[in-house]
Amino acid sequence: MKVNRNFRDKDDALREDLYEAIALIKTKDEALKFFEDLCTPRELEAMADRFRLVALIKAGVSYRQISAETKISVTTIGRVARSLMMGEGGYDLIYNRLLKYKK
Repeated sequence: MKVNRNFRDKDDALREDLYEAIALIKTKDEALKFFEDLCTPRELEAMADRFRLVALIKAGVSYRQISAETKISVTTIGRVARSLMMGEGGYDLIYNRLLKYKK
């Protein structure tokens, strides 16, 4: 399939605007308002589920045990684990920052 480069450039620019908008969020209340407006309840649930997995994976809990306890698919657990091992480091960055914040 041939990719329309102009569409991709526009898509990249739109994502950049979204990332910049997210970076401007200053409080949990602002985040709640923005993400409640931006996302469907199911999208928010999916993102929360993925972030919830980070602590369990880091704790060495087996994928099957995590799935049994959370009802999150082993496939999703594997995707998060792969991102933790081979991703951009975003999960680790925010997870560690949150741990420090909660101390």
